[in-house]
Amino acid sequence: MNSGSPSGVLLVTGAGRGIGAGIARMGASRGYAVCVNYGRSQIEAETLANDIEAAGGRALAVQADVGDADQVAHLFATMDAELGPLTALVNNAGILETRQSLEDMEPEFLGRIFAVNTFSCFYCAGQAIKRMSTAHGGKGGAIVNISSKAAVLGGLPGWSHYAASNGAIDSFTISLAREVGPQGIRVNAIRPGVIPTDIQNAATDVDFPAAARQTTSLGRMGTVEEVAEAALWLLSPQASYVHGIVLDVSGGR
Repeated sequence: MNSGSPSGVLLVTGAGRGIGAGIARMGASRGYAVCVNYGRSQIEAETLANDIEAAGGRALAVQADVGDADQVAHLFATMDAELGPLTALVNNAGILETRQSLEDMEPEFLGRIFAVNTFSCFYCAGQAIKRMSTAHGGKGGAIVNISSKAAVLGGLPGWSHYAASNGAIDSFTISLAREVGPQGIRVNAIRPGVIPTDIQNAATDVDFPAAARQTTSLGRMGTVEEVAEAALWLLSPQASYVHGIVLDVSGGR
């Protein structure tokens, strides 16, 4: 753990597994008290929080469906009581679900995709602003939204729902940055490329390592740690003049 002064309080949504877990773990190692939000990955999230605490850090695992505004409000109230004032937010929660052609998509399916992938960023950022904004008596802070390179490339056939929901995150990031920059809050986003995580289980017919070799300049998949490093840098004082950008972490894809 970081032996220096604490960096503040960090919330990572969808942090039970994959990129979110990597960001939460690295954030704790940099001195943050971390709220590990999860939707269904209870065992993994609680294990991560316990590991952070065992290493001398502070962590709290909190279940909440961040696609539901009421549950987001409860998540933030719990974090306030247990960890203190929020200083950093990573909107990472996202789902891919199955491939579907557009003519087969039901409104309920689309509603769920956009609730988790897109609306959650609105709900969580809204709660974060109430706590971090200097206009609300806060001390400022930073928000990082996790998008996807699919936002600009369109993703694989049958993933238009996923690509579009992440494209909205990119636009949201740029607009929100303009809105809350004067209130002491920096807002940026990351577009990961091909990263080996559980979300790819929805496309078992795809050879992701081969696809990465063929489509990236670096000729390989990225790692969770590489995305986490980018996120922690964007949250840090070292990125104090970086605002309103969408950073590709995609190996040149």
